[in-house]
Amino acid sequence: MQVLLPGDLLPSSSSASSSSLHLGPGLSTSTATAAAAKGKGKERADVAATRAGLLGHLEQGDKERWWIEGTLKRVKGYRVDIGSSQAASLDALAFEGATKRNKPNLKVGTLVYAHLLSTPSFSEPELSCVDPATQKAAGFGELQGGFLIRGVELGRCRALLAPKNPILSTLGARFPFEVAVGMNGRVWVKAAQEDDDEQLVDVIRELRGR
Repeated sequence: MQVLLPGDLLPSSSSASSSSLHLGPGLSTSTATAAAAKGKGKERADVAATRAGLLGHLEQGDKERWWIEGTLKRVKGYRVDIGSSQAASLDALAFEGATKRNKPNLKVGTLVYAHLLSTPSFSEPELSCVDPATQKAAGFGELQGGFLIRGVELGRCRALLAPKNPILSTLGARFPFEVAVGMNGRVWVKAAQEDDDEQLVDVIRELRGR
């Protein structure tokens, strides 16, 4: 069997066309691979590996199936919706103090505040909930309670992240709350007191800028 690495091209098939080619886990189509395959007649220019592993192949009549079988033992992780065309991966060990025996147990729908580690060309983006310099949470991690505001303009998100932001300073002096701003147009906010919903609505309107 053949081993492929992320970005490696799928070997060409003598019989399979685009309509009869079925891709399984670890493979995806991409126009970006066409340039890499130029002049290589033994590789398909439209299919590349998204993870490392053994290349699997099965023929069923006029159809061919290809997939990647992982060769390494994987640590449990999570797929995170970051608002892009592709979900990101978050390793279960990418939290402060996490070990193979002591990992966070995040459920579907859990909010996390994380930062991008990398955006590889042929695999999903990677997230982390620790500061790479100190390996501490530094504010990253699971966000409990509160409200998620979607569709905030990226320019406003960038402004909210600026040191000594006047909007946050003014709102904070009037009403205590927690806030986490993401550069994906999403902002999380939580009131210090559970019965401050009315004031929290005003804060959400201010943060959205609408």
